[in-house]
Amino acid sequence: MHDRGDFSYYNLRARLKSDHIALLFPGWEAGDERVAIISPHDDDGLLGAGYAILAALANGGEVYPFIFCNGCAGYSTPEEKESIVKRRKGETVKAYQALGISADNILRFDYPDFSLLPNIGWLMPWGKEGTFPRSLQMMRELRITRVLVPNDYREHVDHEAAYRIGAYDGPQVGDNILADWGGAPPIKSFLQYAVWGDFSPEDALVTSSDLTLRGNRAILAHIGVEESVQKAIREFRSQERVIEGLLEARRGRRRGEGVIEVYLAFDPRPGLDYAPYHEAISAIR
Repeated sequence: MHDRGDFSYYNLRARLKSDHIALLFPGWEAGDERVAIISPHDDDGLLGAGYAILAALANGGEVYPFIFCNGCAGYSTPEEKESIVKRRKGETVKAYQALGISADNILRFDYPDFSLLPNIGWLMPWGKEGTFPRSLQMMRELRITRVLVPNDYREHVDHEAAYRIGAYDGPQVGDNILADWGGAPPIKSFLQYAVWGDFSPEDALVTSSDLTLRGNRAILAHIGVEESVQKAIREFRSQERVIEGLLEARRGRRRGEGVIEVYLAFDPRPGLDYAPYHEAISAIR
């Protein structure tokens, strides 16, 4: 659908540009990359990470949408209430197939909307298993190499929950625990994508960067990439009223003859550096 030449990649903190996807996904190995898109609802991954999806496919990667909520709240008229979940499942397949992703790669967890947060974890107080066993075993079985998670900063409670699942379960994939659940190499890198809101200012503050640049990675893509993503998004016909404003806001992505999508690369397990503490203690007389 698209080739590698349709994408340029930016590290906004280091002020670097490259035509190679490794600037977005360090150590990228074409033909041996499997990217999990942690999507709270079926349309969120397309809305926030559509360019990254197409870039991964163009560079020899496989993409697996992990869709956690069933879309039961996404009806715009009372008459749609009983049919909305089934309808959205069909729309999801068409939308991702429009980007070149097989229906077999779409993984659904089917938690009710606005209910993902209390289901995070292994064993729930009411006796059932939560999200952790399924998400960890799927990532191990598929040998996922990259994880994209939604923005957890003031967007939606399900977005916050899905972020936590990806950011906290993902690092467990390569750990030597729960051996009967399979094993896999550690996930190589993590990115956050924005569905509609700006990212947390934390990374910009920690790196003493411009607070208006809260994202630290970006793709500049050919306008045709945006057209492909919008075509896929419009397969969600049941959501036309819900996402109308989001589609209108995408006009802000235009940059000349191209379009931009912004991400936040992060380390889900930042180590504790003792050196500054040694210096601080030495400076105290």
